[in-house]
Amino acid sequence: MNFFKPRFWDKKQISIYSIFLLPISIIIQFIAKIKNLSTKSKKISIPVICVGNIYLGGTGKTPICIELNTILKSLNKKTAYVRKKHGVYEDEKNLLKQSGPVYEKHKRVDALNDVLENKFEVAILDDGFQDFSIKKDFSIICFNENQWIGNGLTIPSGPLREQISSLKRADCVLINGTYNSDIENKILKNNNSIKIFYFKYHPTNIDNFKNRKVVCFAGIGNPKNFFSLLKENGIDVFDEISFPDHYNYSKIDLDNLIKKAKEKNSILLTTEKDYFRIHKDYRKNIDCLKIKAKIEKENEFIEEIK
Repeated sequence: MNFFKPRFWDKKQISIYSIFLLPISIIIQFIAKIKNLSTKSKKISIPVICVGNIYLGGTGKTPICIELNTILKSLNKKTAYVRKKHGVYEDEKNLLKQSGPVYEKHKRVDALNDVLENKFEVAILDDGFQDFSIKKDFSIICFNENQWIGNGLTIPSGPLREQISSLKRADCVLINGTYNSDIENKILKNNNSIKIFYFKYHPTNIDNFKNRKVVCFAGIGNPKNFFSLLKENGIDVFDEISFPDHYNYSKIDLDNLIKKAKEKNSILLTTEKDYFRIHKDYRKNIDCLKIKAKIEKENEFIEEIK
């Protein structure tokens, strides 16, 4: 589903729009609660590590999944990614496939059965924190410091898939940002035994774009985070263009972007996720920024995973 995130979602003060939509949010949460209570969780015979979120999109799940996979491989574990098959979001799947096998089914538990049949030792559940049909052995919840929990309300009144109290089910929180005592206090208030770590995006090919003018575009959960990352790394951003999350670029879109970059004597730059959604005939005219998630206190994080 392609959509622009409503601006009022991230305002600290509750807007009139949020209040108007609040009854719908309450009904959705009530239905989800009933469904979850009636769902039987299945225990899988290998460890299942879930990387999820409660804020809708843009929290860094995919880079963390990839980094987690790297860590597990360093521990000599045979790993596989598990995802729910949506028919969309192929960008995330293709990004994961670069670092390991991906198993997808309409029900995640069926994909996990395929993982077992193929003798993998650890399953990395990409998303699925809200899937109660699977018993997770370790759950990681990702946040971005910039957006945090927005206005603190659930969809559609706010950006949360479920309330922050759901962190009671989590083992670890990974925050894309720097130390923030206010955020930590709110997390620990809901789960005083949860482990909190921080990570940052480390661009691996940033030097390719320095000393050049850049027209950048993105169709991800929070495009502004991508634009800010470029500026923080000294990139001369001439123009920035936002598209809805998981946007499927048409030929007209791409022709217009390429034309704009040529007119401004600039290069055209996007994210890896967006790059995988672009028709291969157009990729030669577009560059992508490659990133790696660097976890602070990584050795402590590895001990938690062990």
